[in-house]
Amino acid sequence: MKDVDPTTLSADDWDELHFPRPEENDFDRVVERAISRRGFLGGVLAFGSGAAAMGAGLMGSTAAHAVTASRFAFTPIAAQTDGTVHVPEGYEWKTLMRWGDPLFSDADGYDLTDGGPVQKSDRVFGENTDGMETFSFQGHELIAINHEYPNRKINLPAAQEGVPANVDDVLKLQNIQGVTVMEITETPNGWSVIKDSPFNRRVHHNTPMKFVGPAAGHDLLKTEADPTGTTSLGTMNNCGAGKTPWGTYLTCEENFNGYFGSSDENASYDQKVADGFNRYGVKAESWNGYELFDPRFDTSKNPNEPHRAGWIVEVDPTKPDSTPIKHTGLGRFKHENAEVTLAADGRVVVYMGDDERGEYLYKFVSNGTYQPGAETESLLNDGTLYVAKFGEDATGEWLPLTPETTGMDDPEIRIFTRMAASAAGGTTMDRPEWVASSPVAVEAYCCLTNNKNRGVKPNAGGDDTPINAANPREANKYGQIVRWRPANDDHAAEAFDWDLYVMAGNPTVHSDDRAGSPNINEGNLFNSPDGMVIDSTGLIWIQTDGKDNNEGDFAGNGNNQMLVGDSVTGEIARFMTGPNGCEVTGLAWSTDLRTMFVGIQHPGSNWPDGGTPRSSVIAIKRTDNGLVG
Repeated sequence: MKDVDPTTLSADDWDELHFPRPEENDFDRVVERAISRRGFLGGVLAFGSGAAAMGAGLMGSTAAHAVTASRFAFTPIAAQTDGTVHVPEGYEWKTLMRWGDPLFSDADGYDLTDGGPVQKSDRVFGENTDGMETFSFQGHELIAINHEYPNRKINLPAAQEGVPANVDDVLKLQNIQGVTVMEITETPNGWSVIKDSPFNRRVHHNTPMKFVGPAAGHDLLKTEADPTGTTSLGTMNNCGAGKTPWGTYLTCEENFNGYFGSSDENASYDQKVADGFNRYGVKAESWNGYELFDPRFDTSKNPNEPHRAGWIVEVDPTKPDSTPIKHTGLGRFKHENAEVTLAADGRVVVYMGDDERGEYLYKFVSNGTYQPGAETESLLNDGTLYVAKFGEDATGEWLPLTPETTGMDDPEIRIFTRMAASAAGGTTMDRPEWVASSPVAVEAYCCLTNNKNRGVKPNAGGDDTPINAANPREANKYGQIVRWRPANDDHAAEAFDWDLYVMAGNPTVHSDDRAGSPNINEGNLFNSPDGMVIDSTGLIWIQTDGKDNNEGDFAGNGNNQMLVGDSVTGEIARFMTGPNGCEVTGLAWSTDLRTMFVGIQHPGSNWPDGGTPRSSVIAIKRTDNGLVG
């Protein structure tokens, strides 16, 4: 471990180094048995005609018709390996905002020598953009954007190997993460940020917040600084996002565990706390070194502090002075995103993935119904949390996480949600990433990005993780997208049917199941589907965060990219490629649907300006100003 440079590791690799995860899980076994009975993916793979995509009985009358012509309003582009962005002919892209660009006139921008002054580091656009959403409010166009984690060697160029050397270094890293809310406008020269807009705001690791819901005030959330267990500082490792029907932003805390460490390697903890640390991957040495200078992140001094991270946080972009809310009703785990939709009777449904090998897919269903203008806080807390169980016969069920099914009380179910899911018997999954629900059909999708360790080890909770249905390949390097349709066209239903929309693979290298599903071909190769958004027409926009070495198993994949899929025909085409080294993540549209905003995270080249690489958000438009998507 000492020979590994932690500054070069992703959060997933850091976890794998310290807490090895399973190579095989329950979901894989279900698919394996399905394959053995029906031949290669005969009953669980969706591709081809509209009838084949989910079956006429499964799709519903409005979507089950066959589609013979492509619905894509562009010519697909080839894979790329260079250091810039590529879009189809007839489209153009421009940079909207880069890490370090000031949101306010009193802030200095990026400085190559020291990464910018700590004094105003909370008044510039943050680092490593991720999930985003747009909002239209009283004629103002607003965009909220996550900042997942730092690129320490770039953010702290004066520090040795990017390791924080003092409290100012730590504070700077804390300030450039979290969320940016900013007002944007379009001029004849393109989109730009309105500097000093009253809506501009940074939410970071030290922003005051409050807990609400079943776990608020619980002893496991109490600290010396907050003996009530109802207030908190900050949100961290903000990955995907979500948008509520009432117009607020949901930011999701993912790999929070790596931010906590201990100044005492021999510190002892209450057994419940210790078990939680093990399951969630909290250890004595942190990823960013915060605990060396900020006692809040030192578990030997504040053992409950990690329990105060790993939540979904609601931010009102229209009220820059409002206090963000941590909703404990939605559970605590490594949240990828929060896909919000409504049940048939108006109850709020939130789909969520826990992005770690061998963990689970969840949904929350509110007890109350959404009524425009009525109280909304309880809608994300007063309800039932479920874990998904996928059957070998392409059916599934949502298992409620209750004291009866888990043996835990309700607050502890929300704090230790992973343990609750294990106790209830959910299906362990291959790193559930973004979930997206369709606006034109009652169905939802989840990116299962990859699982290189399947078949060797149990998950951190000791759960059995053999092959099952939705993860059908050993040492899954490519990933897949699972789709489900709830019973009775109702997202609140506990029963569902499921299939695989696509299995990524490489038919130019492999002829077995690693070639991928039949809707994968030499012209649309990709691996590790991650981000996903379904537009107003039902097209599925898929963003990748995978191997971009363009060789071996990944020959022909090129750089990470964004593709678009047709939910009916199964057709998938490449729309955009990012610069080498980057992840393409985060997607939102302008109110008029004529601009697409996309995030470029941790570019490896000198993109976008020829100097130090800077994660950025770009705006993509059609040159004829037509609708995008």
